[in-house]
Amino acid sequence: MAYTVIDNPIEYFNTLIWTGNGASSRAISSLGHQPDLCWFKERGGTEDHHFFDSVRGAGVRFNTNANSASNSDGASRRLLSFDSDGFTVGLDNAMNGNSKTYVSWNWKCESAFSNDASSTSVGSIDSAGKVNTTAGISIVKWTGTGSAATIAHGLGIQPQIVFVKNIDDTSSWNVYSVVGTGAKGLFLNENNGLDSDTSYFNSGTSSTTTFPVGTANTANGDGDEMMAYSFGDVKGYSKIGSYSGNGNADGSFIYVGFRPAWIMLKNTSRAASWLIFDDKREGYNIDNDELVANTTAAEETYDQLDILSNGFKLRTNGTSANLNGDTYLYMAFADSPFANSNGVPCNAR
Repeated sequence: MAYTVIDNPIEYFNTLIWTGNGASSRAISSLGHQPDLCWFKERGGTEDHHFFDSVRGAGVRFNTNANSASNSDGASRRLLSFDSDGFTVGLDNAMNGNSKTYVSWNWKCESAFSNDASSTSVGSIDSAGKVNTTAGISIVKWTGTGSAATIAHGLGIQPQIVFVKNIDDTSSWNVYSVVGTGAKGLFLNENNGLDSDTSYFNSGTSSTTTFPVGTANTANGDGDEMMAYSFGDVKGYSKIGSYSGNGNADGSFIYVGFRPAWIMLKNTSRAASWLIFDDKREGYNIDNDELVANTTAAEETYDQLDILSNGFKLRTNGTSANLNGDTYLYMAFADSPFANSNGVPCNAR
């Protein structure tokens, strides 16, 4: 029985924490890979979330908590480079302010990807970027048409969640997920529940080759440069799915098949924030502090869940994680598989 295809998850995903020193250039290392997607947040203050990828290039950011276009102003003060074992940051309160605390979540997406739709008959618009078929992640860019279309992602498996952002215009993040399917969408920078407007994803369904986009400017703006970040399930490494809340403070256990290093939750039934947990900022149960993807809020200390050897257990009956009868989207990446490829088990923290 194969438990995982990835014995060492930090080769593809890892979390780093540090305290800023106010230097104009500072290398942060010991990541375990050269990242292609880096998501930064100041822990103790209300700086924006900063989101960078190697397809747009270091220094060009999005903010997950805002609808702003891709922004490179002050780039020398933010992410300076993607490095072989981490990254280099500049002097900025959102990245390296003196005595401030930070976290970054980092994914590897190593191989170049390019699709000529007219030649391959895959998708209806050309797309290009980077892909990692082993770890189930792709970052692709295309020029929007304003019409319903399909975009090649390069994963070779069906993406369970796709984050779409217009580079050029002030517009919200559209999120395609297995919970909403193409008939309903979410917004990463907002707390809304599922929106039934079909202009986002045209009621389409992602496949092993493509994901759908609709006519909305947020999903496929005419003449605008667009970005998409797609993630699929990889056994023992990543899992995107849903669960139903039971309203019990001694809540449900969610099986994912590995010990999570990172978890994001979203109530899709009603307005509630996107909650992020990881195993580095505190590093023990029950004290898994949350950050909120759609706001600038500082790290919060509510005890919402335990991280276990093969999943996570809810410890709240609150709206954001476990309201009775509500549906929740979750996204998780591994610290270690429940058992490695040789069948050797890991333990809870």
